[in-house]
Amino acid sequence: MRVVLDANVIIAAFAARGLCAEVFEVCLLRHRIVLSRHILEEVEENLERKIKLPKHVIEELIAYLKEYAEIVVPREVEQQACRDKSDLPVLGTALAGSCTVIVTGDSDLLDLKQYRGIRILSPRQFWDYIRRSTTPS
Repeated sequence: MRVVLDANVIIAAFAARGLCAEVFEVCLLRHRIVLSRHILEEVEENLERKIKLPKHVIEELIAYLKEYAEIVVPREVEQQACRDKSDLPVLGTALAGSCTVIVTGDSDLLDLKQYRGIRILSPRQFWDYIRRSTTPS
């Protein structure tokens, strides 16, 4: 499955052990993570500003993401697609990457539930979704 991990999920994955870290690891092992420069810049900015990680650590994390994720240029998305215009590049990243799912903690995106056939799930919803889809019946 091709998955966009929004910046808030990636930040939480690196900031603390927990569900987002598990989601990130599963995506690394079993799925294809798709990101864009927009998402990487948001990750970098927030790791520095909110988490207060040293610059060299942030640079290593960004290099790691670039190595293991597919980086795409977001497609143009109509302005009315989401109430928060800063989320449009996330939708555009999913479109450009032919993704199945966007995993996010952003309520503006989560309220959409889907965009052009791309499911928009919280980390918990995604975790439950992949557990159901890999559990034998």
